[in-house]
Amino acid sequence: MEAPETIQNAWAGLKLVRTAIEQTCPAGVLPSEEAVLLLYGPEPVHEGEALAKAIIETVERLNR
Repeated sequence: MEAPETIQNAWAGLKLVRTAIEQTCPAGVLPSEEAVLLLYGPEPVHEGEALAKAIIETVERLNR
């Protein structure tokens, strides 16, 4: 697989996770895509970091 295709696949997978979080997690746990660019950076790993933090925040809220 070529690198550009791998990057496209990474973004597609992250978009699926973002959609699932937006549909099921509390409002406010996940910054917008634009905010992620400003807070974390432009790479797939930065989106992944924001998604992971949103999941952790949701679990912490459920355990309170």
